[in-house]
Amino acid sequence: MTTDIYQTTTNRIIQQIENGTKPWTCPWVKTDISLSRPLRANGLPYAGINILILWSATMERGFTSPYWLTFKQVQGLGGQVRKGERSERIVFTSKFQPADGGAEEAGQKTHSFLKGYAVFNATQVDNLPDRYLGSASVPVVDGQDGQRPSQVLAGKTGAIVREGGDRAFYSPKHDYIGMPALTRFTDPLDYDATLLHELIHWTRHDSRLAREFGRQRFGDAGYAMEELVAELGAAFLCAALGLAPSDQPREDHAAYLAAWLAVLKSDKRAIFTAASHAGKAADYVLRAHVPAAVMVG
Repeated sequence: MTTDIYQTTTNRIIQQIENGTKPWTCPWVKTDISLSRPLRANGLPYAGINILILWSATMERGFTSPYWLTFKQVQGLGGQVRKGERSERIVFTSKFQPADGGAEEAGQKTHSFLKGYAVFNATQVDNLPDRYLGSASVPVVDGQDGQRPSQVLAGKTGAIVREGGDRAFYSPKHDYIGMPALTRFTDPLDYDATLLHELIHWTRHDSRLAREFGRQRFGDAGYAMEELVAELGAAFLCAALGLAPSDQPREDHAAYLAAWLAVLKSDKRAIFTAASHAGKAADYVLRAHVPAAVMVG
């Protein structure tokens, strides 16, 4: 029987959310794992839905290494998967053309589909080189002139950030981010997480990634998808910057969870789509190096 990767992954994430745990929320708080995305054997980070799958496994099973390897890679490094250890199934996108060939000439589309493969966490393996069992090196961004790491990153993107007021938001119409003052946050790390969340929203502008899910009002499917992208993207940025904000729920936390669950239960591909957009948005922010305009008032 063929496993439905979309449904299996979505069901797992739905169950975790219903149990009160968002699988993209700081697995390093619950384990000794380093502040990073999950890493391949060559040290490159995984992307998209695979981040969520492996973070989820980290939280559920208490792994302490960020490295994940295939059985063949383990053997190539002289290691041995311990007897009885269970692998995690992650995915990659493959493509095919119709069997009659000549797809491009005939104007036919190339079809994409997901394939799964198994990986093991380095802590499930004996005799690996020591580098796989320690913490990964994370380029933590230090604040400059009293700025938070998120402010430094925002400054490199060119995003306009206006501090003042009592709410955080991104205005697509006027293309700026509004943020409460840092002093209004109990934990400065929560300021970082909030600003990074709004930075992901900032990437949706037509002049950047032009992301549009047809959102019309709070709570609809399009709104929920955009908020899910921002949540995931902010988590990816926190991991990239070595930041571990707390998971204190916002006032609208329950409403967002209900909206996300409705979307995930109605579309088994929704979390894959959201994770893909979140990865692209986080990468866009991390690549930006344009001087910013930061305004107070």
